[in-house]
Amino acid sequence: MPVSESDGIFTDAIGRLDRAAEFAAIDSEALEKLKHPKAILEVSIPVRMDDGSLRVFRGYRVRYDCTRGPTKGGIRFHPQVSLGEVKALAFWMTCKCAVVGIPFGGGKGGVVVDPKQLSRMELERLSRGFVDEMADFIGPNTDIPAPDVYTNAMIMGWMMDEYGKIHRQRTPAMITGKPIPLGGSLGRDDATGRGAYYCIKELERIRNWKPANVRVAVQGFGNAGQHVARLLYDDGYRVVATSDSRGGVYREEGLDIPRAIQLKKEGQAVGAVYSSRSVCDCLKCGSADCNCSRHDSATGEVISNEALLELDVDVLIPAALENQITQDNADRVKAPVIIEVANGPTTSQADEILTAKGTLVVPDILANAGGVTVSYFEWVQNLAGYYWTVEEVHERLQKIMAREFNAIYEFMNDKGIDMRTAAYAQALDRISEAIEAQGTSVYFAADRTNSNHSAGKPGHTRSYP
Repeated sequence: MPVSESDGIFTDAIGRLDRAAEFAAIDSEALEKLKHPKAILEVSIPVRMDDGSLRVFRGYRVRYDCTRGPTKGGIRFHPQVSLGEVKALAFWMTCKCAVVGIPFGGGKGGVVVDPKQLSRMELERLSRGFVDEMADFIGPNTDIPAPDVYTNAMIMGWMMDEYGKIHRQRTPAMITGKPIPLGGSLGRDDATGRGAYYCIKELERIRNWKPANVRVAVQGFGNAGQHVARLLYDDGYRVVATSDSRGGVYREEGLDIPRAIQLKKEGQAVGAVYSSRSVCDCLKCGSADCNCSRHDSATGEVISNEALLELDVDVLIPAALENQITQDNADRVKAPVIIEVANGPTTSQADEILTAKGTLVVPDILANAGGVTVSYFEWVQNLAGYYWTVEEVHERLQKIMAREFNAIYEFMNDKGIDMRTAAYAQALDRISEAIEAQGTSVYFAADRTNSNHSAGKPGHTRSYP
């Protein structure tokens, strides 16, 4: 039976395990376990529309592996959501949590919908309906959702409220990425972009970069893309291109990133869930169809997302969706360094091409792990009922990202492998330790050959029939 495109995403994702296992101390049983998600729930979500009609939306939630703790992962609202995609994302989250050493497994969820076609009230009904169907599958000690593509803090707040109504208790720790007044964490809004920024700062130190001489292109101008672009701009990096789903803008002298962010946000009314303005609309001043009067000169030329990936820049940051760099365009990617802020933006076939070219790819399971790390901080704060300052959040995040980046970078150099393989090997080591702590065939086979086999405690013996 042919593999569908959605299943192909998952197959491609777990295909990287065998390569990484060559450099990890992992039992074969532990490796086999990681190739299969623990639990999958597919639901139908009926929503009463504003015109009185009823629509039914398909939703998914995957709990991939909970060996190291409750599963953790975002919920995306997107018309192209598929089960294969959600399984792949949950697998990546499993590895991501292990890479940065936080006590979570991986999970993910999604709803097949174009949320921009819904009214705000329809969007709220859909969000609450998703939780209503998933209420027994998620929870603060089981599976903890968070924002993802086309979901945000307000949607997380609706979901928390619905969960509380169902279970008759206020449970802020059941979801992260919430509004601050509802138990969210300071520093969560820019955590994904900031985590990538901290990785870039480590590269800057290692390679003695002068920020003003480093040209950066950012594909994707959503939450993560905006924040990493802003932080780099503030440090003096030359961000020459950025884009969103409707196209991109390029300017060799560098873009005014704070202005681009402001103008994109001005496209939404107060309280709106989604922006209605594209980054290219904001920046093509002087064009007949541009209603932006704030610019005093042209800021750049409009380019496509595909063209942005092939620009002659020093650092390329894919911060949009998966499968952006493939075997069809990898050989045209000129950037010597790629920082994967999106999940799965590079296919395994493209990886081979990039590795052969000597391109350094800082993989998604490390580069965008800032989001889940600060989600972990939020969960801890919710459980403790004690909240940290934004400076404390940033300091703790920087320490974790720098520590893990340098450990993986050193392992990469020691073994002469690519950074993605090194990151997966680190994740496999940590997951394997947890799986093997419960016993594998090596442990139980040894017991059969020694009826007085110790269970690990001095003086303790067990006999078996």
